[in-house]
Amino acid sequence: MIILPAIDLYDQKAVRLYKGDYRQMTVYDEHPIHTARLFEEAGATWIHMVDLEGAKDGTTPNMDVVEQIAHETSLHVEIGGGIRSMGIIKRYLDAGVARVIIGTAAVTDPDFVDQAVAAYGGHIAVGADARDGFIATHGWMETSGKPLMDFCHEMENKGVSTIICTDISKDGAMQGTNRALYRQMLKELSLNIVASGGVSSMEDVRALNDTGIYGAIIGKAYYTGAIDLAEAVRLAQEDTK
Repeated sequence: MIILPAIDLYDQKAVRLYKGDYRQMTVYDEHPIHTARLFEEAGATWIHMVDLEGAKDGTTPNMDVVEQIAHETSLHVEIGGGIRSMGIIKRYLDAGVARVIIGTAAVTDPDFVDQAVAAYGGHIAVGADARDGFIATHGWMETSGKPLMDFCHEMENKGVSTIICTDISKDGAMQGTNRALYRQMLKELSLNIVASGGVSSMEDVRALNDTGIYGAIIGKAYYTGAIDLAEAVRLAQEDTK
């Protein structure tokens, strides 16, 4: 299992939201490159990044930070938030990003996913952010009528290879991850599944690793010290491939 420590970006700072609420934001690092280097020192080989401003309005105000981390660390960068055009995908990949995550646009513009996968293959992932079993969009501010599992099957049929699935109710709450959901996804889907939201203890890391899931994102638990990143990486026997 790959451990992906996370940096959420807002105003070029590393921040965290509570359950996706922009009104409940904590700034953890004024200079995210410092945090990224700590991830690298702990043995991580991937980093998960989200442009929270981009997620709301489809822009890329934190591109410079993403590019700096891609160029100045050895981390493989995956980035989501506001990926709604082929031009933005190309800009991120040209900036050294390894994997670009399509979120809202995968719901609102399914043809865009087809185009992106055809052009960039495994460099494309899709974010499946779920609230009460339905896909949420636009920085989690809206909930669609699309059931999570139906959406994931659609993405699989389009040739998407990686899904980053977040249970919004668990995100930032430090109450554990939704293990039952990920077991169901592993049973029903032939995709690389990355668990996100509520990975808050070494028990969560161990339980997810035991399922054989592809990856797990660690966010708030790193920043609060609830999970030692180096220990999590060792436990997961991280594969750099």
